[in-house]
Amino acid sequence: MLKRNSVRFLVLLGLLPGSPLLAGDIEIFDPYARASRPGAPTGAIFMSIQNTGTLADRVMAAKSPAAAVVQIHTHVEESGIMKMREVQAGIPVPAGGTHTLARGGDHVMLMGMTQELVDGKTVSLTLVFEVAGEVTIEVPVDNARGQPSRSAGQ
Repeated sequence: MLKRNSVRFLVLLGLLPGSPLLAGDIEIFDPYARASRPGAPTGAIFMSIQNTGTLADRVMAAKSPAAAVVQIHTHVEESGIMKMREVQAGIPVPAGGTHTLARGGDHVMLMGMTQELVDGKTVSLTLVFEVAGEVTIEVPVDNARGQPSRSAGQ
């Protein structure tokens, strides 16, 4: 059963005879984007990614029709100044663990916006996982949202 604001994916790999059976089990909680001002060149998407499987996974890339370029970003300190940088090696999601993409930390960066992020609307996002493959979700644009969180009843 799908929970509100969450998407559960189970991907089975290794279906060829003699191949090991591998499973990735990814849940995405509370995805959201902040509304952009008209003509803004960039935007960001946040969420919590949980891996309930027994294999570690990694978010390797992302794509969206809302932007010409979509990257996985983090914040790093350089000479006392916080800067955003692309995470070339992807973001790990350990087996049985959670990785949160939050404002001021790791996030999905939309650059060269092709559509405005309008409060109350949604934006399509595909996350590319090393094990689970491509996972596409609809992300609500919600200016009232703070840090992503999981709560009962979703």
